[in-house]
Amino acid sequence: MKTVMNQTMPSPPHDFFQNPYSFYERVRTIHPICWGNLLKQSGWYVTGYEEAKTILKDTRFKNRIPLPLATKKYEQLKNIQSEMLLFKNQPDHKRLRFLVSNVFTPRMVDQLGPYIEKTVNDLLQSFQHNKNMDIVSDFAFPLASQIIAEILGVPQEDHYRFREWATSLIHSIDFTRSRKVLVNGNEVMLILRDYFKDLIKKRKQNPEEDLISLLIKEEQQGDRLTDEALLATCILLVIAGHETTVNLISNSMLVLLKHPQQMMELKEKPLLMERAVEEFLRYESPTQMIARIASEDIEINEKKIKKGDQVYILLGAANRDPLQFHEPHLLDFKREPNHHLAFGNGSHFCLGAPLARLEAKIALQSLLAWKDIIKLATPDLQWRELVGFRSLKELKITFE
Repeated sequence: MKTVMNQTMPSPPHDFFQNPYSFYERVRTIHPICWGNLLKQSGWYVTGYEEAKTILKDTRFKNRIPLPLATKKYEQLKNIQSEMLLFKNQPDHKRLRFLVSNVFTPRMVDQLGPYIEKTVNDLLQSFQHNKNMDIVSDFAFPLASQIIAEILGVPQEDHYRFREWATSLIHSIDFTRSRKVLVNGNEVMLILRDYFKDLIKKRKQNPEEDLISLLIKEEQQGDRLTDEALLATCILLVIAGHETTVNLISNSMLVLLKHPQQMMELKEKPLLMERAVEEFLRYESPTQMIARIASEDIEINEKKIKKGDQVYILLGAANRDPLQFHEPHLLDFKREPNHHLAFGNGSHFCLGAPLARLEAKIALQSLLAWKDIIKLATPDLQWRELVGFRSLKELKITFE
């Protein structure tokens, strides 16, 4: 197969974090796979849907821990990440995922529905006499914290600590992190390690009906989770259970506030919400980038990717590829098909996808039914400067 000449992507504009999509579109017109140095991360950047899907399913592209050479200052961060399902390759990934997925099932998630509804209603009720709120800090974050804490069996009095922990750790695994952020992430990882070591010890002595107890008991063909893997799984759930859900709910609400006609449609037809959530996932993907490393020379779409090359799959770009999605920049709840890549693809497809979908569906339906009029408090929006995630700093609304 013919290999095309390397084409380098341009530098991102100054407003990249406010609107990355016009930049992604510009890069895609050069080639769906471009060599570049986005935010000081050299490698192949993938903006095409088919190319992204192919790479995500190809096991020759290995997962990797997004850290520079480890130092003792953030050694614990790297050690625990190396045990996480998210950063495992085959065959370890298949074995670990099998054990976790036998416990963290769609049925278990469905059973959380009433608790999610009650938590959402309690949060909204606490603002019943207010005229404004911040969707991110007042609603989405406390909702995600309480749900993931409930799943893990974390005592109620410790729920509030999850927010600070999750925020610190998500910055430490993003590609924009500084060494200072890594050091802080390492310190938080040590706190979480000690916290969950203690909780796991308690559950071994006195099991309950929470995920930790079930994971401790889970055994398949003589295989079970090691203490290290169990600890890493708990911490991964804290990170992923916050970031994906908070971003999905907040981003979706922002999209609706910018599309009042579609908001009214969902108010009148709440049964459309499941399909709407899929479109929100495509339109403003909570996770924007996944990293891989080539384990051998591989050629895709006439691009020769060499062994050891870093590959960055831009999910937000792939989900707006016009070759896959008709009029990709339009919000369309009736889009069919809508095989977006917001939760990845292949063996690493996000295990928590059913939970994120259910939380978003209940949260958004409840928000829209709660007040007749909901508006943006200010048109000036600030996004967190994370290249791996599409994440608002705040989303202030008014209502009546």
